[in-house]
Amino acid sequence: MFPEPSDTPSQKLLKLEKRLLRQVGQAIADFGMIEEGDTVLVCVSGGKDSLGLLALLQKLQARAPVRFRLIAMNLDQRQPGFPEDVLPRHFAQVGVEYRIVREDTYSIVKEKIPEGKTTCSLCSRLRRGIIYRTARELGANKVALGHHRDDILETFFLNLFFGGRLKAMPPKLRNDEGDLVVIRPLAYCAEEDLARYARGMNFPIIPCSLCGSQENAQRQQVKAMLRAWEREDPRRIASIFTALGHAVPSHLLDRALFDFASLAAGAGGAEAAPEEAVGAAPVHFFAPSPLRT
Repeated sequence: MFPEPSDTPSQKLLKLEKRLLRQVGQAIADFGMIEEGDTVLVCVSGGKDSLGLLALLQKLQARAPVRFRLIAMNLDQRQPGFPEDVLPRHFAQVGVEYRIVREDTYSIVKEKIPEGKTTCSLCSRLRRGIIYRTARELGANKVALGHHRDDILETFFLNLFFGGRLKAMPPKLRNDEGDLVVIRPLAYCAEEDLARYARGMNFPIIPCSLCGSQENAQRQQVKAMLRAWEREDPRRIASIFTALGHAVPSHLLDRALFDFASLAAGAGGAEAAPEEAVGAAPVHFFAPSPLRT
C-alpha cells in the first residue's frame, strides 16, 4: 500500500483556520459574546493574537446569523521604534473600519516604574482607560481583546500561586461603569495554534517592548511551567482548562459559594452537589460542531 499524501501547507492552514473559527464561534455562543446590532471594538496591538482575532472575527462576521459591526483599534503607546504605518496599511488591506489612537503611555510607565520592575499593572490600567474612552466615542458596546486559552490558564496559576485565589481571566465581563462589555473570543484557542495561523497568514507582527517582553515577570515563569507540562503530557493543559468550566462549589472550601454551615443530615439544609452532573447540550448559533481542543 502507498502512504497517503500529506497535506500541503495551504491545506494545513485551511484546517487550522477551520478549527480556530469553530473554537471562536463556540466561545461566542457559549458566553453570549456578540448579539444582533452590536458594535465591537477590536483591540489590535500588532501581535499575533490580536491580528488573528481580527481576521477570525471578520470571517465569522461574513457568515454569522446576526449582524454586527467591527471597528479595529490600535493604541500607539509611542514606544521607541514602533512602526506607525504598518497597522493602518494592514487595516486598509483587509477592509475593516479602524481608529488609531496615539497616547504616550510608554513615557508614563517608564517614569513611574523603577528599572527592573514589571510594568504590567500600570500599563494595563492606562490602556484600559483609553480603550474604554475610544469605545464610547465610536458608539461601541463591546470591546474584544485577544487573550487566548493559555493566557487564561497563566492567570489562573498566577492567582493560585501568588494571590491565594481560584480566579482566572473571565471570557466576558462588564466594566465598572456598566456601559461596556469586554469579551475574549479566543478563550478556547491555544497560543501555539494562533502562532501557526499568524505565520501562515503572514501577518505584519509588531514586537512589543513593554510587558510582554519582561523575562523576569511571574507570568513568564508560569508560561515556562505550562510549556514543560505540555511537553510531558499534551492532555494535561486541556484537562486543566476543562476543569475551569466545571467548578463544584460544594467540593471546595469557599463558604461564600456554598452554605456548609447549614448542611445537615435529613431535609431542610443545604444539599451538596452530586459527584457527577449531566447537563443539556448548549445550542450553538455560531458554531454548529462541538469544540475540540
